[in-house]
Amino acid sequence: MAQFIYKAITPAGEPLEGQIEALTKAEVIAKIQEAGNMPISAKELKPGFSLENLLARRSKVSSKQVGHFTEQLATLLSSGMPLDRSLSVMIDLNDDERLRPMIEQVRDKVRGGGTLSDALEDQHGVFSNMYTNMVRAGEMGGTLETSLERLNTYLQSAKELRDSVVSAMIYPAILLVLSVGSLFILLAKVVPKFEPLFADANIELPLITRIVFAGAALVQSFWWLIVLVVVVVVLLLRQKLKEPDFRYRWDQRKLKLPLFGELITRVETAKFTRTLGTLADSGVPLLSGLHVARKVVANTVIAQAIANATEKVKHGSPLAEALAKEESFPKLAQQLLGVGEETGHLDAMLVRTADAYDGEVKNTIDRMLSVLVPALVLVLAAMIFTIVFAILMPMMNMSELVG
Repeated sequence: MAQFIYKAITPAGEPLEGQIEALTKAEVIAKIQEAGNMPISAKELKPGFSLENLLARRSKVSSKQVGHFTEQLATLLSSGMPLDRSLSVMIDLNDDERLRPMIEQVRDKVRGGGTLSDALEDQHGVFSNMYTNMVRAGEMGGTLETSLERLNTYLQSAKELRDSVVSAMIYPAILLVLSVGSLFILLAKVVPKFEPLFADANIELPLITRIVFAGAALVQSFWWLIVLVVVVVVLLLRQKLKEPDFRYRWDQRKLKLPLFGELITRVETAKFTRTLGTLADSGVPLLSGLHVARKVVANTVIAQAIANATEKVKHGSPLAEALAKEESFPKLAQQLLGVGEETGHLDAMLVRTADAYDGEVKNTIDRMLSVLVPALVLVLAAMIFTIVFAILMPMMNMSELVG
């Protein structure tokens, strides 16, 4: 199917513009007429590279803007305002060059007789399957504003979790860059200045000094080769990670890393349980929720464990029992979900489990930083001390000869 841009007039005489998927232009016109509108024009969007397409890709709505959209729409709907009117108000409120056109397209789709969930699905790559499924469940149950409020809470919690992990990684990353940068500067600029001095003195250099001088010569002469090797290794790794078998083994090794593996497991568990709990609370069936929630899990080992559990649930097994057979899924989460199933409040227990693991993530980050930051400082100090010691040793030998 092709994408068409159309213009039409509503029965109320208002101009209508939007994008629709169809096989032919005639089909587009027929769909516009079926919705009760008068077609004015329909033009096929040609695929391929162009400045317009490039700008369209660059102007994709961000996750932060999706959060603003959700919060505003939930607030307006909860006040009793109709959906069409709520979207129009949001258009007036938003001056953002990316968000406003998106809302206009959604409103036009709704005005044309489409559902909000279908209109959001048409914004390819902006709204996740989880998002559109929750909206659809809210539409079917007559609780759209409630579903949007839950989505807003979910997005805020997910953002807080993501921000806490990113913020925690910034300081160690800066320390690592400073360590590598300091080492390169010392080897490329400082150390070579001492080599002629020792050569003129005609003294035998200690092994550690010769190693440092050799490293300095390597950095000074072949720094570009070192950078090239690093870039090639990174690109090759990224390419290999696209292979399912290699990605699975890579994710397995990550889960076995001290502290990092624990952090990854807890982050993924929090994401999965919060997504599934939010979907279940909105009336999405468990199996559908499992399929959607599995896609938010980045680690393929844990995602595969959830897929295995989903197959068991499909054949009648309780969720907690199915997950209990998967070693990569945390025992505490299994037990909490078991309690939720026994009491008939699985949706609430899933959200509580996510809250608990959010707290565990923060504790793990604090513990990791308490170990990682001092370790990086010690490594940096050790490198600098080694270089300084390698320079001082022959200088002390020269002083003894002079004495």
